[in-house]
Amino acid sequence: MKFNGKAIKYGDNVDTDVIIPARYLNTIDKKELASHCMEDIDKTFTDKVEAGDIMVAGYNFGCGSSREHAPIAIKESGISLVIAKSFARIFYRNSINIGLAILECPEAVDAIREGDRIEADLDAGVIYNRTTGEQFQTQPFPAFIQTIIQNGGLVESIRKGAIK
Repeated sequence: MKFNGKAIKYGDNVDTDVIIPARYLNTIDKKELASHCMEDIDKTFTDKVEAGDIMVAGYNFGCGSSREHAPIAIKESGISLVIAKSFARIFYRNSINIGLAILECPEAVDAIREGDRIEADLDAGVIYNRTTGEQFQTQPFPAFIQTIIQNGGLVESIRKGAIK
């Protein structure tokens, strides 16, 4: 799996209440959730994000309340991949379950700047910063997790018979 997009960067401890504020949790409409993604930390997010863009963040991304709304809002906004120094464990699993690609790579996060053009190859575990020419190695996902992401999440993978 390969991804290519512009970096949109955030800091440490971005919690699920910032990713999708609790006042919008009364909807399951993915487009509605996406329209409010990151609005309490970045009012320009929905205006600047384009399909395929890559979110880059610091430590403990997705901390706070356990809710699938957060990765759903990110994915539906057009973000194809999130690269962080680390993820809150429940956010990590919720992301995989809904088919949002995520990678941990502190070195890449430190080097990537807002607006850099980023490519990532999940099969090889390589992140390329096309703006600076830098390359970073990370641990590739096991095949079964890549299958879940490629199929759009755990439920879709089971429906398609891709995993048993």
